[in-house]
Amino acid sequence: MTLLLAINGAGENWAARPWTERFAARLPGRVIVDAAGALETPEAVRYAAVWKPQPGLLAQLPNLQVIFNLGAGVDALLADPTLPAHVPLVRIVNDDLTKRMTEYVVMHVLLHHRQQLRFVAQQAAKVWHAPDQWAAGDVRVGLLGLGELGRDAGEVLSRIGFQVAGWSRSPRVLPGMQCFSGADGLTRFLARTDILVALLPLTPDTRGILNRATFAGLARDGVLGKPVIINAGRGGLQIEADILAALDDGTLGAATLDVFETEPLPPSSRLWSYPNVTISPHNAADSSPGALSDYVVAQILAHEAGQPLRNVVDRTKGY
Repeated sequence: MTLLLAINGAGENWAARPWTERFAARLPGRVIVDAAGALETPEAVRYAAVWKPQPGLLAQLPNLQVIFNLGAGVDALLADPTLPAHVPLVRIVNDDLTKRMTEYVVMHVLLHHRQQLRFVAQQAAKVWHAPDQWAAGDVRVGLLGLGELGRDAGEVLSRIGFQVAGWSRSPRVLPGMQCFSGADGLTRFLARTDILVALLPLTPDTRGILNRATFAGLARDGVLGKPVIINAGRGGLQIEADILAALDDGTLGAATLDVFETEPLPPSSRLWSYPNVTISPHNAADSSPGALSDYVVAQILAHEAGQPLRNVVDRTKGY
């Protein structure tokens, strides 16, 4: 069995050699190859563990049995028209990834709730001033997306004391959380939300959902003064020109963005230096490489033992 590692990502977590070493240690006796090695003997490759592989690469592997996407979002893979339709595509779902996303969401909800951007500006200006601070129970957080990531983040935010609600395409019932669904539900959901957290997958229905109309529908009577958005989902969810326009005219008060229409975010983008905008380099849910490797190896061994694959992507839904 040959495993292909095709990884195109920025940062230490995506360095190719450590990934090869991890899989070699976990799959002794198996052949681990990169894209060049796979194309030398394409018929030998049975499995592919990938992150944003070169379009067309996977179509050249005639005996490929499973594709493992080394991240939560699969939109980059599904955008490849040559992606083999008959090969199961498995997405990552593990506790480590979920907990890291929850850390990110909670950190940035608290950043806006506790007015930390104001204190950073005061520190730079050497100003000592303590404004009034409202309680968490006065802030309405809305989770746009109630999959595993949204559910876990919602539970933690609820325990801290925030008023938490969530929206999903189909109806959900979750303890301690007001749930909305469908088009009518989205309108009501937005109207009660001070901090909007986007954790949706990218599909034709969700592309561009973070737009002027959505921002205009957010609550305007909250203790924050103006609504805030946090996008830790996919870059294609947001229209960055609309975000900037909404910040310019006061429709939005602040934004935290981990994902972007173009990545890396171009140096020319106004978002880099915009007041009240916090940027991170698409690392909100960067999971332990060891945990991701363990997940893939466990699935490979289970598959070879005749067990069904878990978390297979429904390509018609996009997740």
